[in-house]
Amino acid sequence: MTDDPQSQSEPAARNGRSNGNGSLLARLRAAFTGRPSSSLRESLEGALDEDVEVTADPFSAKERSMLRNVLGLRDLRVDDVMVPRADIDAVEINVGIADLIKEFRAAGHSRLPVYRDTLDEPAGMVHIKDLLGWMTENSLLTDEEMKRRRAKPPGRLDLRGVPLKMTLEEAGLVREVLYVPPSMPAVDLLVKMQATRIHMAIIVDEYGGTDGLASIEDLVEEIVGEIEDEHDEASAPMIVPSGDGGFIADARAPIEEVGAVLGAELEIGDLVEEIDTLGGLVFNRAGHVPVRGELIPFPGGYEFEILDADPRRIKRVRIHRRGAAPQRGVRRDRTEAARPEAAPAASPAAAPSPTPGATDAAKPRIVRPVTAKAGETTDSKAPPAAKSDPKPSGNRTDAA
Repeated sequence: MTDDPQSQSEPAARNGRSNGNGSLLARLRAAFTGRPSSSLRESLEGALDEDVEVTADPFSAKERSMLRNVLGLRDLRVDDVMVPRADIDAVEINVGIADLIKEFRAAGHSRLPVYRDTLDEPAGMVHIKDLLGWMTENSLLTDEEMKRRRAKPPGRLDLRGVPLKMTLEEAGLVREVLYVPPSMPAVDLLVKMQATRIHMAIIVDEYGGTDGLASIEDLVEEIVGEIEDEHDEASAPMIVPSGDGGFIADARAPIEEVGAVLGAELEIGDLVEEIDTLGGLVFNRAGHVPVRGELIPFPGGYEFEILDADPRRIKRVRIHRRGAAPQRGVRRDRTEAARPEAAPAASPAAAPSPTPGATDAAKPRIVRPVTAKAGETTDSKAPPAAKSDPKPSGNRTDAA
């Protein structure tokens, strides 16, 4: 095989194909041979960004995506990939073994962070493999015990011997975790997890409080994409059309995805550098924790209606244009049903004389506001809630 560029370009020209393949390979060759035209990283990024024909591309679309993610990993910080504090599912160190088993079943994770009094006092983590090994050790019968048994338990295991009332700390199942700052580069955390063989890290702020949690799976997903196992439920889209020209959105929807769906009319501005989710955008605009049913106007002609929220955070939001009112099913139907039907016009000669009380009966009835049930909305704006710190308290265990 010759290294002459002219001889390499002739076959592509004879076949009538684009020279994108040759250009890509040439740039990669120049990068690895140390030519002074550009740095290795810039050459790789430029080569991956080139538009080439499918038949001439040496990389598949998935390979290109993964290579871009690898190159972009150094620009990510730990707080870009962590699970937020509000979504952490953790257990208290004095939890009983019976409750711990149920918590593992509800959470669906193989590891759970452990705390003492609040999430701001992390104590480590517990692994389901350690729990199963401890239960097996306590239920395994010896040879002498098997001889004394009339009914031989299968596998020599008698689960009645498992002390379910014992606490997690007494069982000695708590393992160490890593403690890292939010500003730590994600690639450095990945290397540290590989070196220490500890695959869970607690992200702590400058005051020692818990900001979030990161596992090695969170870091690997930044390279290969979302990883879902047999126990992961199919995730619904974060933003879906509502049928009336608006959208129903999860408050955790990334702000970039919200901007892509609504377009440039949604004036986010510099907030995209400070806020990560739609819920954060609504918090910023409202200045307090909105309540269910509250309407929050936003520059650009959009209005956010809170569909579901608790005293600490927003869960679901309806987005619609300010000129177009959202659908309000039950309230609208009741209002229309209460409207009097227009009577047919009668000639002046045939018009009967009014009887006592007829004038009052002909007046349209006043429809009083209907109190909305759970899941419904009303036309009236709900009173704003008292201002509160959107950062959740540390005594709550949420999903990791």
